[in-house]
Amino acid sequence: MASSNNSSPLNISIVGAGIGGLTAAIALRRNGHNVQIFEAAEIKTEIGAGVAAQTNSLKVLDRLGVSRENLKGVPWQGSVVFPSDGSEEGITSSWLIPGMKENGLLCHRSDLYEELKRLATGEGEGPPAKLCLGTMVVSSDPEEGTVTLDGGEIVHGDCILGADGIHSVVRSHILGKTLNARNSGWSCFRVIFEVSDLLNMPELEWLHAGIIGSRIVIDRDGPFRMFLIYPFRNGTLLNVVAFYPDSPGDEAGWTPTATREEFIAKFPKFHSKFLHFLDLPIHGSIHRWRLRVLPHLPTWVRGRAALLGDAAHGTLPLLGQGAGMAIEDGGSLGCLLPAGTRREDIPARLAAYQRLRTERDEFVNTESVAQLSKGFNLVKAKEIQSYLFEYDAMKAAEECYRDQFGASGVSRL
Repeated sequence: MASSNNSSPLNISIVGAGIGGLTAAIALRRNGHNVQIFEAAEIKTEIGAGVAAQTNSLKVLDRLGVSRENLKGVPWQGSVVFPSDGSEEGITSSWLIPGMKENGLLCHRSDLYEELKRLATGEGEGPPAKLCLGTMVVSSDPEEGTVTLDGGEIVHGDCILGADGIHSVVRSHILGKTLNARNSGWSCFRVIFEVSDLLNMPELEWLHAGIIGSRIVIDRDGPFRMFLIYPFRNGTLLNVVAFYPDSPGDEAGWTPTATREEFIAKFPKFHSKFLHFLDLPIHGSIHRWRLRVLPHLPTWVRGRAALLGDAAHGTLPLLGQGAGMAIEDGGSLGCLLPAGTRREDIPARLAAYQRLRTERDEFVNTESVAQLSKGFNLVKAKEIQSYLFEYDAMKAAEECYRDQFGASGVSRL
């Protein structure tokens, strides 16, 4: 793309300093834009633990200069699936796309977060993004490009990107109403274990023997229950996500953490051999998460404001693509708002972003929920694997830009 050299850099306000917001910040600073990121938390932490940086995510991350070494990831070569009653041996499932020996990296969410923060705010091409922690955005004006902070300050800018998650404030101003994510009827436990003693425990050989990647223990005879277990942080830690049906309306007695006994009680049909990992040292606490799903939105864009990541399409984690779609969204915005973009260009560029991203992001939203009724068939669904993993988001965004806007801007990505 070529540049119009007389255009000033844009001033862009990103609300939310999660994975999607930081990815967008990296892409936009490299195009020379001035980026401010407003994050309500005073200390931003990522307690979600494990995250899959799948092949489609890595295509974006590599373009943005992410160091794979800093991600400390474990190659995801496939999965071994076990019936929960222990009646059969595990079935190994490699990825079904020809030539695809592994599907990205299994990482600690905080390692990915810290690497993205380094690239967004540290030394590098373009002005470093300014990260404003402990700064809550309470309202926004999508038409004017302003956000109002909890202290009353109004921040003027050319563009607002709402990366503020499933409870997004920016979304309510784009839609003109509050639209909340609905309870899915499902919850999960998330817990990390240290694996220093794993090889000395024969009863846990099923967790590491054979292909490098995930271990899945699934109950298909009743309401969907599943363990998804995989190593990360160079294989020193083990991530466990345990899905179970829940009663969304029953708030009495619900707590964000759980005991070992409460964990076991939710999986009464699981053979005892699949519960021995609870004997490993726990790295932190057992967290309990209510899983919520955002309905498809009538729009993600209004005037100078757009949504990305969970703020636009939050869903269940059953495809492992929540972070992936946020990363794709952020990289795509960088391609559609290159150097040379003028303030008056922004509404059309954001409208193009929505047209480009809606079908793919809404597919992941819908299909993630459908995995509950399909008994988690991703491991044997070649068409879905191909659609998810072979996609190149930034290439698609560059082609979209050329088709719709010609060659009037420079992308430095």
